[in-house]
Amino acid sequence: MQRSTLARTFSGAFLKGTAIASVLAVAGLLNGPTLAQSAADTIADPDATAQGDVSVTIYQNGQSLVQDIRQLDIERGRSRIEFPDVSAQIRAETLSFAAPGTAIVEQNFDFDLLTPGKLMEKAIGQTITLVRTNPATGAETRERAKILSTAGGVVVQIGNRIEVLRDDGLPVRAVFDRVPPNLRARPTLSVNVQSNRAGTRPASIRYLTPGLGWTADYVALYDEGKDTIDMQGWVTLANTTGTTFHNANTLLVAGNPNGGRRNVNRNMVRAGTQSANREQVGEFYLYPIGARTTIANRQTKQVSFMDVQGVAARKVYSRTVGWMRNDSNPVNVSSEIAFSSSSEGGLGDALPAGTVRFYQRDSKGTPQFIGENRIGHTPMGSELSLRTGDAFDIFIQAEVEKREVLTSSEWQKTARYIVYEDGEEVARVDEERPTKFWQTTMRYTMTNAKSVPVEVDLVQAGLDRGWWSRDYRIVSEDVPGTQLNADRRKWVVPIPANGEREFRVTFATRY
Repeated sequence: MQRSTLARTFSGAFLKGTAIASVLAVAGLLNGPTLAQSAADTIADPDATAQGDVSVTIYQNGQSLVQDIRQLDIERGRSRIEFPDVSAQIRAETLSFAAPGTAIVEQNFDFDLLTPGKLMEKAIGQTITLVRTNPATGAETRERAKILSTAGGVVVQIGNRIEVLRDDGLPVRAVFDRVPPNLRARPTLSVNVQSNRAGTRPASIRYLTPGLGWTADYVALYDEGKDTIDMQGWVTLANTTGTTFHNANTLLVAGNPNGGRRNVNRNMVRAGTQSANREQVGEFYLYPIGARTTIANRQTKQVSFMDVQGVAARKVYSRTVGWMRNDSNPVNVSSEIAFSSSSEGGLGDALPAGTVRFYQRDSKGTPQFIGENRIGHTPMGSELSLRTGDAFDIFIQAEVEKREVLTSSEWQKTARYIVYEDGEEVARVDEERPTKFWQTTMRYTMTNAKSVPVEVDLVQAGLDRGWWSRDYRIVSEDVPGTQLNADRRKWVVPIPANGEREFRVTFATRY
């Protein structure tokens, strides 16, 4: 609250329509003219930078690696080198410095930036000049004022009186005699070095920083008549580091370095086994941006990295039903689009985690949005089925039609154990209990309001109740099914156009 009040008071009461550069110029008394001129130039030219040859590697866990090589004139012996325009969120402990014939002695990161609020905070105990303008006559009056406090507002002493400066709309500005030495117009890293010679040479810094991130976004145009999709892949870069990286060689890394989230791809039907034609470092795929690009602070930028036409795809209708599910009402099936990332007939690439948005043309040929879903990191050769939403015209109502108890005709000995007390056997027990079995018939009522027949992938889940239950049996089924695993069985059930179908499966289980 204190900072926002101070910034509001300062910018309103002191800098009405006046840039900081103008305030500094009015003073005419600045100590350290080089620093003052640098601050003014930076504000006048937002594209000015001290960066050199910049390379940025951006990971998907919120961290980025910045490498910056600058040509600097380094003195012989011990000297101080400054690197303006580093990330304002630099992790100083990750810094690496290198220059021929030079060793680093000490490093400092100055992160107090030159702002109206910071100028006033640093001026506490000092004297500045207040310039007031009479709105009626335009006449200016100047008074010397000592800054006493900036806590919740600006308190000054002018002669023998104390004033609280307010944002009351009157034209007032402050003129500072100097820029505090520990305020910077740009985030600056300084290093003290020891050099065995003098001269200009390349000096490089390398550091990690948060604030740079990227995501993958995919735009897919689905052609239901041809059963194909056209897929475009976009990289979305976001920069909140407080610094612009100019003309940077940019490399994106897809994967999960330690500290990132584990990759979970719930839409992957089968994991691929093909190697993508991309460079890898460790377990990560590299996606270089083709040309150098400027990543501006507080900017979102999109760059294309994939454009594939006519990839085989198909629409899938599916529903997974829990064990002994009794629907009180019919339930929409899911509408999904299935495709492959394989090199033969698929997208032909490894896919970084991101969001896939599907479009489909209407009768006028205009693409319309039909749904989206997220994928995890996907190796090449994988099969994916992405849910886009609920099918409007296709429903399934699952019900337990019949459930019977089947008791075995003989008793089964199920437990034998020995009882010990103080290390001595005191009893042997054979416990007998009847084994009970169940026979359950599930009825699935399916309806299709479309004018064309469809097929629905029906999956019954909840069959696996633990090791003791895995001897369940399929007594009968209207259509032969496929056992996906111990817990799930799938049937592909055709439903006629504008029609209804009842589909039954009978299970024999121990539960």
